[in-house]
Amino acid sequence: MLCHSAHNWRSKPNKSKINVVGILMNNKDLRKYSKLVVDGVEQAPSRSMLRAVGFEDADFKKPQIGIASTWSMVTPCNMHINKLAEDVNEAADAAGGKGIIYNCITISDGISMGTEGMKYSLVSREVIADSVETVSGCMGHDGIITIGGCDKNMPGLLMGMSRLNRPSIFIYGGTIQPGPNHTNIVSVFEAVGEHAAGKVSDIELKNIEETAIPGPGSCGGMYTANTMASAIEALGMSLPNSSAQDAISQEKVNDCKNAGEAIMHLIEHDIKPSDIMTRSAFENAIKVVIALGGSTNAVLHLLAMAYTMGVELELDDFTTIGKKTPMLADLKPSGKYLMSELIKIGGIQPLMKRMLEAGMLDGSCMTVTGKTMAENLASVAPYPEGQDIIRPFDNPIKKDSHLVILKGNLAPTGAVAKITGKEGLSFTGSARVYESEEDCLAGVLDGTVVKGDVLVIRYEGPKGAPGMREMLSPTSAIMGKGLGEDIALITDGRFSGGSHGFVVGHVTPEAIEGGPIAIVETGDRISIDAETNEVKLDLSDEEIAARLAKWKKPAARYTRGVLAKFAASVASASEGAVTDKYL
Repeated sequence: MLCHSAHNWRSKPNKSKINVVGILMNNKDLRKYSKLVVDGVEQAPSRSMLRAVGFEDADFKKPQIGIASTWSMVTPCNMHINKLAEDVNEAADAAGGKGIIYNCITISDGISMGTEGMKYSLVSREVIADSVETVSGCMGHDGIITIGGCDKNMPGLLMGMSRLNRPSIFIYGGTIQPGPNHTNIVSVFEAVGEHAAGKVSDIELKNIEETAIPGPGSCGGMYTANTMASAIEALGMSLPNSSAQDAISQEKVNDCKNAGEAIMHLIEHDIKPSDIMTRSAFENAIKVVIALGGSTNAVLHLLAMAYTMGVELELDDFTTIGKKTPMLADLKPSGKYLMSELIKIGGIQPLMKRMLEAGMLDGSCMTVTGKTMAENLASVAPYPEGQDIIRPFDNPIKKDSHLVILKGNLAPTGAVAKITGKEGLSFTGSARVYESEEDCLAGVLDGTVVKGDVLVIRYEGPKGAPGMREMLSPTSAIMGKGLGEDIALITDGRFSGGSHGFVVGHVTPEAIEGGPIAIVETGDRISIDAETNEVKLDLSDEEIAARLAKWKKPAARYTRGVLAKFAASVASASEGAVTDKYL
């Protein structure tokens, strides 16, 4: 017996098979077909087990709501989520459901950045998706509410909910407050480069390090966490304003309380992720990410989320959509303001209404409120007069997308650049090749790297690293040393949402797969053009072929454990780096 129809799942013709997990039975069906309850008389071991965790007789007849908490003390992004989960649980119970809290892992990108541990970051997205599917699938939850706070747990939670395709809501844990003098986590990374350049003293560096992160919440700029929270709200999978609330605030508590009533409405009307996460909804999300100047990681995660939901979305779609979508938000890392300041003027709802009125968004898309986007935005007030965080359409920061999909003989199947225009729109220089992020960072800090260099960091892709590390340490050091306009960086790894400068990541095929980035030599000329969307190695096809013929694939860096499993199953970054595409 099926719990929910899978009729909204769209298999990709002539492509890899999509595993529709949405046919798993939910708790209502388990009660009916496993005879856990017959006229309130028959008892089963399951009832005894659930009594031990607080169930009473009446609870067995209620919809069970799985509440996936990513609480952890490994990062300030998630350190408060246990309390939010308790608020959600109380709200679900008050609305007539029975909440059941369980935990998913999370890791900290900011803490692991620049270390071997960062290789587990993207891997954690897949582990989190597996966890939601495993727990809520096993326990037969009728509805699912997930709470995320850091970069990878958000797309991971959405992917897990999509696999099960049951009534679901995502709640964002909220953003952090800035430190003194407008500081945040990227201030610390850039201060390291400034220290190496002699611009910041030991005491100044220590003061920034001690005060930049004052408490709970996700990193404060339009970095990956705030980017993905905004994308998920635009997608319709979180309640209005969930992406634009301080981590410690009454608004965030209210967001959790409102989710209890909302999930019961979704269950009653059988509104599932497949009804919300449509192609049009993904296009809305991409447009909002572009308008906000969001992270390059959004490309990777939206591709993965769309694949999991069975929606056709490709790398080239970002180019097509990007040509018609301006960048409007003056937010860090490349801009002036922090998320906490955007929150004070209304968050992203006024921006979405403005875009809807301009015909840029599809207002007919369903959302977790049970209403369409247009209905949700109908009563939203405009931004206050005089604010300059969100620019008008006739005065954008960039007239088209800052997320530029590049192709060429260095990236035949694509690469992703983050180019706001402040760095210029093209760069040509001499390659300086590094086989790891650590070696490149050392070269930046010790002065080996000079103006005109195109830094090439390879074997950092999903398979090669494995894990596709973020290059925030070298990009921040470059900015800190004042070389942001004089150096470009190319990698088959990826970038933190806090990275800025002339940076190109997600190069595919990656080096470990024999992509052309594997045969670049120091001194080769490389050109990057954000207007023609090209990234070129100044070599003939014959020379590239000759070098590739001599290239030998390096031995795997890990042969056991989660990194080895990830490397063995992960798809290309141009396909979202999912781990179940070719199974």
